[in-house]
Amino acid sequence: MTGQPPESVAAFAARARAWLADNMPPIDPDSPPPAPRDDADAWKRARELQKRLYEGGFAGICFPREYGGLGLDYAYQKAFDEESLRYEMPLILNIPTFTICCATLLDTGSEEQKKQHIGAALRGEEVLVQLLSEPSGGSDLAGVITRAERRGDRWVINGAKTWSTSAFAADYGLCLARTDWDVPKHEGLTMFLVPINHPGITLRHITMLSGSTEFCEEFLDGVDVGDDAVVGDVNGGWAVASRQLYHERRAVGQGSEFASGGGNEGGNATPVDYVALLNATGQADSERAQEMAGRALVHRAVADQLIDHVYRSVRDATLPPAAGTLIRLFHSETVTTEIDIATAVAGAAGVVGEIGEGLQTGLRYLARQTVAIGGGTTEMARNVIGERVLGFPREYAADRGVPFNQVRHGKTR
Repeated sequence: MTGQPPESVAAFAARARAWLADNMPPIDPDSPPPAPRDDADAWKRARELQKRLYEGGFAGICFPREYGGLGLDYAYQKAFDEESLRYEMPLILNIPTFTICCATLLDTGSEEQKKQHIGAALRGEEVLVQLLSEPSGGSDLAGVITRAERRGDRWVINGAKTWSTSAFAADYGLCLARTDWDVPKHEGLTMFLVPINHPGITLRHITMLSGSTEFCEEFLDGVDVGDDAVVGDVNGGWAVASRQLYHERRAVGQGSEFASGGGNEGGNATPVDYVALLNATGQADSERAQEMAGRALVHRAVADQLIDHVYRSVRDATLPPAAGTLIRLFHSETVTTEIDIATAVAGAAGVVGEIGEGLQTGLRYLARQTVAIGGGTTEMARNVIGERVLGFPREYAADRGVPFNQVRHGKTR
């Protein structure tokens, strides 16, 4: 409050501890209730829990007060996360709603967009997603061919998007579209905030190898929006998308100050319990298995330290914002290492048998490669680090500086 000294982190944590005990459902942090991202009920539950957090004064700890948050330092969020480990939290709202979409609006949106959408998300009233990747685009985000054309006082969007995380549960999507085909690809893009329930959007679930239907594809046919849907500047969409990618890479690497709540979402998202795995497979006394598990746990510990180091270095400007990609890259390496080691330890128990730590390891392996793709591929992450953090020369690109309508697509002749 104005005129009063700020609340200490310790006092904030104590207040949060008491509030959580009175208002949030207790859980076993080692076995949290699963919140499947392809389950509509899980999203309904998350909205309800988020509303409780907001009404209790613990939503959006690092978001500014004028947009519904508390405007506090990351240390307060981390203290709250530690206290919340023993309670059910709306963790599935973190990615992409808070850590990517709301964070991007905070950096690039209009005052009205920030007040309306960040506030609504913090109250549990809105879920936001990304509409970026396209069926023919691969990792070349700047090469999108979804188009937005000016018709009177409206923009009309036509095209297709894919791999949109939990779009079926969302209210709005940040959609990158091409608005000028006569300039190089990075210069003719505009970001739009589009309503997912628009009659011109046809949404379909994508069934993954693991059986999950979390990801979606969207077909946009005459989706009309006004100027108030433009995020940033017309033809300035690449600046918005770049900031969005910055937040995505930090979020995927679990290094965003805008994430709320500690722990995990349960199910296959639960980190490997190596003690339980070694016991379940009869290898508790195996020095080789212990060494393998130790290697994975060291990666996990280093990842935690790296998140804090990169966050503070970017905040203090000793590292450029692109350094957030270090978190994304090491997270991918850590998860891949953990899953590979767990699978090697589990052996046949990861494929057959009763549901337990062994078979859970096999199920994790089915989704292993996603960590090397989310937030841009691992290869893209290495390029970003090389060129924008270490200052290496940029790779050659045949379409650099060429008007997009002159760039060849598909098979060459």
